[in-house]
Amino acid sequence: MSTLDSDRRRRSIPAITLLMIVIGLLGGAYYLWPLFEREAPQITLTPDSDALGLGPVEIAVTDGGVGLKSVTATLSAGGTEHTLASEQYAQPVAEKKIIVALSSKLSGLKEGPAVLHVSEGPAVLRISAKDGSWWNSFHGNETVVQKNLTIDITAPTVELIADDRYVNFGGVGVVVYKSSADTKTSGIRIGGYYFPGFQGQIKEHPDHFVALFAHPYNVPADVKAVLVATDKAGNTREMPLVYELKNVKYKKSTIALSDNFLQKIAPLLSDVDARQGTPKEIFIRINKGLRKENEDKIVSITRRSTPSILWSGAFSQLSNSKVEANFADERTYTYDNELIDTAFHLGYDLSVTKHYPVEAANSGAVAFAGDLGIYGNAVILDHGLGLFSLYGHLSSINVKVGEPIKQRQIVGNTGETGLAAGDHLHYGVYLSGVAVLPVEWWDQKWITDNIVPKLEGKTGEAIAVSQQQSKAPRKVAHKRRR
Repeated sequence: MSTLDSDRRRRSIPAITLLMIVIGLLGGAYYLWPLFEREAPQITLTPDSDALGLGPVEIAVTDGGVGLKSVTATLSAGGTEHTLASEQYAQPVAEKKIIVALSSKLSGLKEGPAVLHVSEGPAVLRISAKDGSWWNSFHGNETVVQKNLTIDITAPTVELIADDRYVNFGGVGVVVYKSSADTKTSGIRIGGYYFPGFQGQIKEHPDHFVALFAHPYNVPADVKAVLVATDKAGNTREMPLVYELKNVKYKKSTIALSDNFLQKIAPLLSDVDARQGTPKEIFIRINKGLRKENEDKIVSITRRSTPSILWSGAFSQLSNSKVEANFADERTYTYDNELIDTAFHLGYDLSVTKHYPVEAANSGAVAFAGDLGIYGNAVILDHGLGLFSLYGHLSSINVKVGEPIKQRQIVGNTGETGLAAGDHLHYGVYLSGVAVLPVEWWDQKWITDNIVPKLEGKTGEAIAVSQQQSKAPRKVAHKRRR
């Protein structure tokens, strides 16, 4: 080998090594570059208010990069800094939700506007979130939210004007109340359900609220309703309602499923794969899965109501109809003598002649018109103040969403669409997402006794006196009216 060849070989070795180093550096850069991302965390507050009280505040923090490393929340007030939250994460997390609330025992806290003392400056809520990025000299990206706040730890006041002494189990009660001007939201809570109050419904007292609430059929009898009012700082006042719950006996029934019926309802499942399986499996998918999906949709629709009354007087039962199945019936379904599922029937089944014209039970506006799964072709009417009526299993629909409706206007025709074994109308009444006892709304006396006096601005005492007088002998009552 010549000296020249030896020199060339020595020069080629560093070139190969250099190439490997370059490849290694590029590979390392490709792997490590995401760690140098510059996307800062996002912070949201719920409620996002300029006041802070004893109610909880949710801090939601997300990071679309390598993940969160730490979250801190402090409140500076009265010359003192209070730590509300301080979390460090050994392993970065993509999102984190932290609930914080003031404590009335925090030293230095005083109620009032943002500037507590001129020398001390404003009360300040400061939230900091850092991620695990190597950007910024390995310090990562940081987002800071800082808000000047009013400290408010006093709950709003409420005054009950009129309520109900009796409420049917599964039925509706009505209360009238007044709340202080700082109230942001108010209504009735019972169990996991909430029924909002509506202001401006009483002509003589536009500042009063009217709230229709239910004692739902699936809430135990010993659970009572509570009037709640919350201000923008999250402070809440609660007042338990006192009423006697009148027992309503709901039926239980057993329904034997036939092969013909199960074959008919299989197309209700839009997913072809879901239609595969035994008749039992298909029915359970419809009765549990599809029913839950449909009921969730009804809840979503019937929680968005017109904040004023659209109806007047008693609701109308479908003319010439007969009640074949009742509200809150607990149904047990069997197939080949085997119990396979259960469900509650949340309305009345009204039988008439085939394709009978379906009349609106009262005036309102169309909130929904179309296919509703187990309810088939359906129409939902908004009657205001959280009250809705549902018309299911229709063979045809004659109205459109948003259309104003008059009482007894034809909205469609009866049929057997959806989970229906024969031609009939499924009629339901809903209040702020909750199915309620329909028969009350067919009863003019119930409306006259329980709703009309409150909308006229009468107090609970005046209503009680009036009801006692109505029980007096007719001759005496006639003289008093004169």
